[in-house]
Amino acid sequence: MVHFVGAGPGAPDLITLRGQALLKEADCVIYAGSLVNPELLRVTKEGCRICNSAYMTLDEVIGVMKETESAGLMTVRLHTGDPSLYGAVREQMDRLDSLGISWDVTPGVSSFCAAAASLGMEYTLPGISQSVIITRMEGRTAVPERESVRELASHGATMVFFLSAGMIPELCQALISGGYAADTPAAVVCRASWPDELTAVTDLAHLPEEAERLEIRKTALIIVGKAAAQTGYSLSKLYDPSFSTEYRTAGKSPRTLSDFT
Repeated sequence: MVHFVGAGPGAPDLITLRGQALLKEADCVIYAGSLVNPELLRVTKEGCRICNSAYMTLDEVIGVMKETESAGLMTVRLHTGDPSLYGAVREQMDRLDSLGISWDVTPGVSSFCAAAASLGMEYTLPGISQSVIITRMEGRTAVPERESVRELASHGATMVFFLSAGMIPELCQALISGGYAADTPAAVVCRASWPDELTAVTDLAHLPEEAERLEIRKTALIIVGKAAAQTGYSLSKLYDPSFSTEYRTAGKSPRTLSDFT
């Protein structure tokens, strides 16, 4: 069987317990090159075959999976973050289906979650933004016209850009052309949760020079929108004493700590 496993954002202890257990059992691990922290591979058993997919084509990846399966052994396909985001997993799953090889998926912590943790930020701040658009800048791989940066910028939502760190000046220009003001808060997080993590919070006008100062050109996320400033938000209604919920009645007299245990 082939197990697609989300490796998490980088820190070895941010993989799930299930993902780590599968790594310990694997007879073969195909991991996503420089995007996956090699420290995660330390838990593999002696004799486990380790393949770096950065040097492999799709046919070669599937070939290793097929060979391992034919021997009655188990493969872990270790993808960065969560496999569902820019993991190119669907094409692998379809090929495995055509070969009659079973597979499953173990989700992982995405780097966009780790980036927010590094910045101490909440993407969905009341009164500021309640939507997060996860996308990327068009490069060698095209994006649908309706999902161009300029089109998506018209929403004014919080935006998180993958695979765009090498095009930050062009990205900022497209966002401004699409409707964001030049002073819109923006942040960049490089290698979130890794020991050499880098972060900067600024605005669209100054983001390119900040990224250049930090020499950020790859393996980074760009966060754009008012939420990046983490200011000016409203308090949550969930904990507002004037707001009734299934568990709490508005206007009820203050309680002691013993009431909550």
